[in-house]
Amino acid sequence: MTETLHLAEALLPEGFASHVKLTLEQGVITAVEAGAAAEPGGRNFRGIALPGMPNLHSHAFQRGMAGLSERRGAPEDSFWTWREVMYRFLDRLDPDDVQAIAAQAFVEMLEGGFTALAEFHYLHHDKDGRPYANIAAMGQAIASAAAETGLGLTLLPVLYRFGNFGQAPAVHGQRRFVNERDAYQRLLEGSAAAIRDLPDARLGVAPHSLRAVALDDLGWVSSLRPNDPVHIHVAEQVPEVEASLKITGRRPVELLMDTVPLDQRWCLIHATHLSDAERDGIALSGAVAGLCPITESSLGDGIFDGIRYAQAGGAYGVGSDSNIQIDAGAELRQLEYSQRLRDRRRALFAEEEASTGLALWQAACAGGAQACGRAIGRIAPGHRADFITLDTDHPALVGRAGAEAVDSAIFAANALPLRDVVVGGRSVVAEGRHIARDSVRVRFAGVMRRLLAAA
Repeated sequence: MTETLHLAEALLPEGFASHVKLTLEQGVITAVEAGAAAEPGGRNFRGIALPGMPNLHSHAFQRGMAGLSERRGAPEDSFWTWREVMYRFLDRLDPDDVQAIAAQAFVEMLEGGFTALAEFHYLHHDKDGRPYANIAAMGQAIASAAAETGLGLTLLPVLYRFGNFGQAPAVHGQRRFVNERDAYQRLLEGSAAAIRDLPDARLGVAPHSLRAVALDDLGWVSSLRPNDPVHIHVAEQVPEVEASLKITGRRPVELLMDTVPLDQRWCLIHATHLSDAERDGIALSGAVAGLCPITESSLGDGIFDGIRYAQAGGAYGVGSDSNIQIDAGAELRQLEYSQRLRDRRRALFAEEEASTGLALWQAACAGGAQACGRAIGRIAPGHRADFITLDTDHPALVGRAGAEAVDSAIFAANALPLRDVVVGGRSVVAEGRHIARDSVRVRFAGVMRRLLAAA
């Protein structure tokens, strides 16, 4: 069915334009016309329309444990003590719990400017580590939450075989993650069935990390779906780098690049601790650096060398990862501020005399779309009609237009000041509220009260 939408102002690939008419066919933009009159009674959107931001990395179930890991561990706290809290939390979850928690996270993603998600999905099995009758039951829970909320989905079932470098056995807390190759192939088949009825959904693969798979798994798993995205955690923590050097003699990204040919299908999540050669190698490969600035700050990971990576032509996007705070603008702000704190300079991602916020938004949309493997991230023909509108009546945006409004939305508002969110032509957020916010929240609250009471 053909329909038309009218945007008062919109960011198009060539820049900002006024009075933009979009023609859609089954949720895909087929034509864009600037300077077109609004149609009385039509679907007309106020404010400033931006391409919706793809969220290139999330573990949806972790939204339920947000705030539960802030008690200091002994003798000190780190990513590794946080991981133990995570293992204890996921011990309690069944597929219905995961669906309720994911739906809450997805509502918050949509209200926070994210219109698509690459879900790095490693919680597969029952509480004793045995597969469910449907090995993809947990993936089905993620898909059902996406269907309920309208969030675009790239599902990335994770291959997880070992507990650490050197093919160390998985520990007790990892038992719900582990599959051997034959089981993983069945998991992929079940995951494909889970997303079959979702509009424009995509399936990819994800070797969890160099700690959790054998080196020969990397080529094998990436060959299972040769035209689809491949995501991997890499070089997030200094101890990970040290362990890789000790056991393999090579740094993690160096080892990865020596083992498989990186290309535009690949998304390297975190990639925080890099040598200059590793950083430039990722940029030259065409792979995407998947940055999660809020989570990386929370976990004390370190600071990605974003400025020199961008100067080398590297593609990047942002993800909400542990989902402790879900807001596309906040991720971009934290990314820029981390570089400012390290280098003691300002406006680092922008070209001279250009907008920092606009540079960040456009680059992260492009990198996120590539990582999701979907035609999103642009208001242009051939792309899904995924966009947000900024609320120009918000105090942070009053009197602002164009790039200045984008800067203000990212750097001067407590949360991204949204009015509307449209995904595939469907309105899912109006006046800043998701259409299913209340029902999703009630179900989420019931699940969390039960889970925490039983802790």
